[in-house]
Amino acid sequence: MIGGGRSSSSSSTATAAGGTWVSTTSVSASGKRIQREMSELNADPPPHCSAAPKGDNLFHWVATIIGPPGTPYQGGIFFLDITFPSDYPFQPPKVVFKTRIYHCNVDAAGNLSLDILKDSWSPALTISKVLTAIRSIFSNPDPYSPLTSGVARLYLADKAKHDEIASEWTLRFAK
Repeated sequence: MIGGGRSSSSSSTATAAGGTWVSTTSVSASGKRIQREMSELNADPPPHCSAAPKGDNLFHWVATIIGPPGTPYQGGIFFLDITFPSDYPFQPPKVVFKTRIYHCNVDAAGNLSLDILKDSWSPALTISKVLTAIRSIFSNPDPYSPLTSGVARLYLADKAKHDEIASEWTLRFAK
């Protein structure tokens, strides 16, 4: 969809010819929404975040978030996998950290505990808003809804020690 024109069958054929997803007539409503969000994200990305399709699969993206200054994650480069369901935006995307991170809201497999990716999801949300929300947990973890309870307990009991370990993990895995 160059120049904001309508999607035609030739453009979806070109995409499908080299891609892993195939649309026999035109890009699906979900695909059109994802394409629009990709354009908006490229035009005005959230601070210290980027995301784009992995290869030519519009429904599978790779995102990057740079750890915010003043946090134990400062300067770390964190990669995430984003998988959009076929009924997006009516269901949230699945987001998984691919970079190891010491965080109470991320488990050892990289799964993320974030309300907007579960019960608080709304079709009005966009991937830009999701990335912004994920980046905010670097500065504002939620130790009262942890995926990793030991990390949450340390955060509440000894934040300095927690931050020291989180900084070590950032140096080891994200730089």
